[in-house]
Amino acid sequence: MISAIVFDFDGVLCDSEPLHLRAYQQVLEPLGGTLTTDEYCSRYLGFDDDGVFRVFAADRGWTLSDAQIAQLIARKSSAVDAMLAAGDVLYPGAAACVERMAASFPLGIASGSYEHEIDSILRRARLRQHFRFIVASGDTPRGKPAPDPYALAARRHARPPYACVAVEDSRWGIESAKAAGLRCIGITHTYPQAELTQADVVIDSLEELTPGLVRRI
Repeated sequence: MISAIVFDFDGVLCDSEPLHLRAYQQVLEPLGGTLTTDEYCSRYLGFDDDGVFRVFAADRGWTLSDAQIAQLIARKSSAVDAMLAAGDVLYPGAAACVERMAASFPLGIASGSYEHEIDSILRRARLRQHFRFIVASGDTPRGKPAPDPYALAARRHARPPYACVAVEDSRWGIESAKAAGLRCIGITHTYPQAELTQADVVIDSLEELTPGLVRRI
């Protein structure tokens, strides 16, 4: 029986994937790297910042040192911070969904974003108190699609993985959750249902996410 919920953040609660793409583009274009929307969604969206820059460099035959990767991550993070400060980026219905689910389950977050980014958005929306913990970029040896983020989330909930359900918008996130032993609800904010077939259930909006749905999984 499900007794805890772990949300992905970008693409599930926060409509921030376009902001992340623009930030990557700002950082990569001075280096001669072009990143299109289609390429980002098909190749890079599921990785954290470190993974995006390393895979992007490998795909183009670039050699980047760890120090150069760290500099790119810092520049990208600053660009995202500036964009997030400009306005509300939560999906419609996100606040109501969080409050509804928090009334029935302990909640956590497992995301490839940085904790300060997630924390800032949740505090501005007055939702931070509903989450027991945040697993963010840098908290685990590997990011999604490896199982590490969701395995750590289950440990922080002090519950076995099979008693937790993840809410994800991408196949990378679903693979991570399932590999860690969690059940998974897919949401079609970013990809169509046909690309989320590994999820136990697929929904089209946060309004469909209810305690009743979770208990039926």
